Amino acid sequence: MQQEILVKRTGVRRVLYTFVHSYNGIKWLCTHETAFQQELLLFLPLTVFAFWLDLPALHTLLLLLSMLFVLFAEMVNTAIETVVDRISLEYHPLSGIAKNIGSALVMFSFIGLCLVWGVVLWIR
Repeated sequence: MQQEILVKRTGVRRVLYTFVHSYNGIKWLCTHETAFQQELLLFLPLTVFAFWLDLPALHTLLLLLSMLFVLFAEMVNTAIETVVDRISLEYHPLSGIAKNIGSALVMFSFIGLCLVWGVVLWIR
């Protein structure tokens, strides 16, 4: 049996392909993942509101990063769910645990978002 040789991209080509793959992932999330779409719809007006508040730059950055963390958590959760479903659609306790942990990650990111927004608005 002949073994395939995997040639990895390097340099600028690697960076360009990384951007292409990232764009494709974000595009897929925006068109197929309802939770990501809803969080993105929340992110857009909150971003405008964060800048409208005219807070110190560090506070505005904290607000934006807390929202980005929610999107990040949803991406990780979706990746976990996709891999689990790729392996098998049959119920397995470990598959359920993996999906529940991904869901918990999103929940904790939302709690963090609420805490950050609450504290920043409170001290304002």
